[in-house]
Amino acid sequence: QVTVVESGGGLVQAGGSLRLSCTTSGVTSDDYALGWFRQAPGKEREAVSCINLKSSNTYYVDAVKGRFTISRDSTTGLSLQMNNLRPEDTAIYYCAAVEWSWLIIQCNPDEYKYWGQGTQVTVSS
Repeated sequence: QVTVVESGGGLVQAGGSLRLSCTTSGVTSDDYALGWFRQAPGKEREAVSCINLKSSNTYYVDAVKGRFTISRDSTTGLSLQMNNLRPEDTAIYYCAAVEWSWLIIQCNPDEYKYWGQGTQVTVSS
C-alpha cells in the first residue's frame, strides 16, 4: 500500500521561498514516478514537476523552470524547493506516485494513482 503525505505549505510574499516535502511509504523500489501537481481556484489540476526514480529524469512545467527544483529526499521521499515565488503560484499542491518502470518521464496527472491530501501555498503580492 502506497501512501503520500505533503507538508511545508504556507503563506509567503512574492519573491520568497518555500520547501514542500512529500513523505512516502510503500515505495519500495525505483519502479515509480513521483510528482508535484497543483490546482488553483477555478482551474484544472496541472503538473508542476515530476521525477522518474529509475532514470532520474525530471520534468518541469515552463512556468516554474529555473525557480523550482524537485529532488529525492532521503528522509521523507520527495521535496520541491520553490524559489522566487509569484502570486500565480498560489494553489493547493499535491504529491502523487505511480508504479512506473519505463525510463521516460511520466507527468500526466491522469496516470498517477496515489495522491496526498494537498498543502496550500499562498503567495502574496
